Amino acid sequence: MERKVRVRFAPSPTGPLHPGGIRTALYNYLLAKQTGGDFILRVEDTDQNRFVPGAEEFIIKALKWCGIEPNEGIGFGDGPHAPYRQSERKHMYREYADKLIASGDAYYAFDTEEDIDKMRKDLEAQGVPSPSYNAVTRQYMKNSLTLPQEEVERRLAAGEAYVIRFKMPRNEDVKFFDEIRDWVTFNTSQLNDAVLLKSDGMPTYHLANVADDYMMEITHVIRGEEWLSSAPLHVLLYRALGFESVMPKFAHLPLLLKPDGNGKLSKRDGDRLGFPFYAINWENRETGETSEGYREKGFFPEAFVNFLVLLGWNPGDNKEIMSMEEMIQLFSLKKVHKAGARYDFDKAKWFNQQYLKAKSDDTLAEILKPLLDEKGYPFDQAFASQFAHLMKDRAVYTKDLLEQGYYFYEDVKTFDVETLKKRWNADAKSRVNELLPILEASEDFTAAALEQKTKDFLTEKGLKIGEVMPLLRIGLAGILQGPPVFDMMALLGKDRSIARLKQNFANFDTLIA
Repeated sequence: MERKVRVRFAPSPTGPLHPGGIRTALYNYLLAKQTGGDFILRVEDTDQNRFVPGAEEFIIKALKWCGIEPNEGIGFGDGPHAPYRQSERKHMYREYADKLIASGDAYYAFDTEEDIDKMRKDLEAQGVPSPSYNAVTRQYMKNSLTLPQEEVERRLAAGEAYVIRFKMPRNEDVKFFDEIRDWVTFNTSQLNDAVLLKSDGMPTYHLANVADDYMMEITHVIRGEEWLSSAPLHVLLYRALGFESVMPKFAHLPLLLKPDGNGKLSKRDGDRLGFPFYAINWENRETGETSEGYREKGFFPEAFVNFLVLLGWNPGDNKEIMSMEEMIQLFSLKKVHKAGARYDFDKAKWFNQQYLKAKSDDTLAEILKPLLDEKGYPFDQAFASQFAHLMKDRAVYTKDLLEQGYYFYEDVKTFDVETLKKRWNADAKSRVNELLPILEASEDFTAAALEQKTKDFLTEKGLKIGEVMPLLRIGLAGILQGPPVFDMMALLGKDRSIARLKQNFANFDTLIA
């Protein structure tokens, strides 16, 4: 019988969630939604030394902003497998470690840090590259495999510090199927005897991860490529614990790569190239520093998610703009790429631009309202909607609408003086001052009517468009770029348009002097 799909996103609260983590959560979410399964948020906080205050709250807020909401887990409501924070499940892991001890698949190790450091230095001196605690070196260390049983019991009874290590088989191939990479093989000679339970009773990532996935009935483990080297140990743990029949399917996602050059994407790339690295603002409580997020930059969450989903996957065609519902319908692990995906911030901006353009004028007007209030501009729904309609084709972020089109709400602040020096002279002044009364006298002040009157004027005078229109545009907006001139005038209205043109035309001589 096919099991219900249950997937989990299991970040560690060691810092803010990076784009690769958001993408991992997204792929888990898509599979769960597509199959009618469950998506769980589990916080893996076994390494208390690396805990960063605020990180867990950040993870929850970032997922909520992105619309990637688990139906079980920290911040999203308890399910049948609560608690979902590993530090609160500490008491559950001992039985799994004891089971491995009893079956001979794990052992007690009493070595101090000094003992292990000496072992490594001795082996390095003998020319052994990257020495570790493994199937060979464990024979010469202080553990329950080398010490007499009586001494092991004495040390345990005396409360001597120890860890429990996995007994890695010697020179054995571990083969498992990866949904993205097909069959993967590791030889155990490449692996060390990983610590499973620390001296304080806290499990390491490996034991807690496997035990929790078993207890929470996880069917698919979808995680980043950096965890691929941990998979053979996890496979061996499933076998040793007798859980192989319910071992989840594995899928290791490709790395996110730097926008330029080689290597894995990092926050330094964002700092260096000037783009946000996190989904939302991250405030470092220790340093007081704030890192700008995509939300605060002006991204729509659906645009950010659409950008991320295609970093490593595509539906098999050239389709790029997809709603969350379409992603859910089209997603397949089989179409996830093995190769790393280059992180292109310009492409992210393109996605945001497409989503902005697709929004209705009325919706953009509502989004603009707090920005208008902040600047002290009056809000009129009809005016703001028409304004958004004129400006949105040129904007990447909502704030661009006001930054680029501020002149709809206040007088022009700056002028393209270089263009004026080339175009403004006595003849130009005469032409526009002759046109202005014609436009002012027009009872119909729509864009179409103004355009027709201007064309008639140009025809009558034998003038070209370029002899008048650039000056009208600079007179209205101060620059040559922007919406169509007559659309601008129609929205500004007759009184504001004519008054502004008269005033600015009168000042052009002074500007170019």
